[in-house]
Amino acid sequence: MRIHILSTLLVAGAFVASAQGYKDGIQYYTAGDLDDAQEILTRTFNDPGTDRSEACYYLGAIALEKGDKATAKKRFDEGIAANAEQPLNYVGLGQLALSQGDKGSATPQFKQAQNLAGKNAAIYANIARAYFNADPTTYAKEIDDNIAQARKKNKKEPAIYILEADREAAKNVGNAAGLYEMAMNMDKEDNQVIDYPGAFIKYARTYFPVNPQYSIKMVQDLLEALPASAMAQRELAEQYYENNQLTMAAEQYGKYIQNPNHFKKDEQRYVGLLYFGKKYQESFDLAQKILREDPSNFYMQRMLFLDQAALENYPEADKYAKEFFANPKAEFVANDYTTYGDVLEKLGQDTLAVAQFEKAVEIAPDKTVLLVDLSSAYDRAKMYPQAAAALQKYVDSGDASTNDILSLARRYQNLAATSEDGTPERAAAIENGLKYAQIAVDRVPDHYLPIFTKARILYIRDNNDPTAETVEAFQQTLQVLDADPANLEKRANDYRSIYNLLGGYYMKQKDTATAKTYYQKFLDLDPENEDLRKFVEGLK
Repeated sequence: MRIHILSTLLVAGAFVASAQGYKDGIQYYTAGDLDDAQEILTRTFNDPGTDRSEACYYLGAIALEKGDKATAKKRFDEGIAANAEQPLNYVGLGQLALSQGDKGSATPQFKQAQNLAGKNAAIYANIARAYFNADPTTYAKEIDDNIAQARKKNKKEPAIYILEADREAAKNVGNAAGLYEMAMNMDKEDNQVIDYPGAFIKYARTYFPVNPQYSIKMVQDLLEALPASAMAQRELAEQYYENNQLTMAAEQYGKYIQNPNHFKKDEQRYVGLLYFGKKYQESFDLAQKILREDPSNFYMQRMLFLDQAALENYPEADKYAKEFFANPKAEFVANDYTTYGDVLEKLGQDTLAVAQFEKAVEIAPDKTVLLVDLSSAYDRAKMYPQAAAALQKYVDSGDASTNDILSLARRYQNLAATSEDGTPERAAAIENGLKYAQIAVDRVPDHYLPIFTKARILYIRDNNDPTAETVEAFQQTLQVLDADPANLEKRANDYRSIYNLLGGYYMKQKDTATAKTYYQKFLDLDPENEDLRKFVEGLK
């Protein structure tokens, strides 16, 4: 069995999740996730189970990759002080010298690492990687020489193939994937323990853009082998999320955040996933927990407000929304304003709600669909001119559906009905309403609402004294409704209003027989209406 240098892992299932400790940080490093690796290694540095010499190497390597050479040297020196027999820190000092353009000082450091390595091929692979990280072009020969030496020690050393895959990644993704796969196979063949999970993660990420399900399966297999790995737990949750499998992502995040090496930022992601999974109370409870630790976290303030809105606890939603909008650090999105607008409407504050929808449009002017929400808010607040203007702007953008066209006709209908008779505003509203109603009729002639809307606008135009044109529109509405017998029950109120209007029209025309026909139809739908019965029976 080889000495495990890059990532000495526990036998799968042998220890509880917390037993991984600092090794989770090493796993993140081998996958290329430097910030995550640094956080775990720093967090666990003083734990009793941490090999400080090994941890120092990875912390130094991370600092070096980030350009912090002073911290890198400090960490490598600290690692040697903790264990002078650990070869990795000499590799680190060698890479540091290379980064400073001092190859001469790098060589003895690498030589010392080799002296301590014995038959450990991974150290030679790490020296090759040091040259690669310093300058893959300038040191191409040195990289090849050290890879060759690593192969002499152990031609099946996975670290060799991971480095070669990384060299290929920028040039040929297919070749890189093949080399990662070779590393994975050799890793499992060696001792049936996965020592290089970073190769599995890199391989899965390489495939994700073209075959996400295959990538997810790879991470599932890795997690099955390393159930305590925080990286594998998190990667699976992330890949579910990126593949829009939100329910699976929420379930996996729920498991992952039980791991002591989870990140606080992922608790926030989990709060959002619980919300989208309609687990609003769980989302709310976790958001409150996070806020107790971080009171100014505006994302969590947002989630408190959204969760209470979804739970239909509107007074509470209003309270949390006020706290959220008062946070000077908050970054607002359109959904914040539209959701708050909905809450205010539920609380009967239609005018205040309108202001929220206006803000949504203001901060996201390119999101023209927000004009539909704004128009509806204006309509509910009985601000009919603004309602028509907002929806007209959306229709003019070219993105409108037939339903939007019909809604615009009805906006103009409301505007016409509430405008003073004889004014240009009323005339224009009627003209526009009829125009868009007819467009809707032409698009869906078999649906009753467009022709019904047209009929009602004509009725407004006629000042409730219908002309023959208006009557014809109502009769056409009945023809469309009658095409589906179920409408007699589903649309009974619409039938009643049309029968009553047509009955009144024919009474005024002194066509009592036709009037009685319509009133009788009305009575058939409302047989308990005794006043209507007496009226119909009295018609001669």
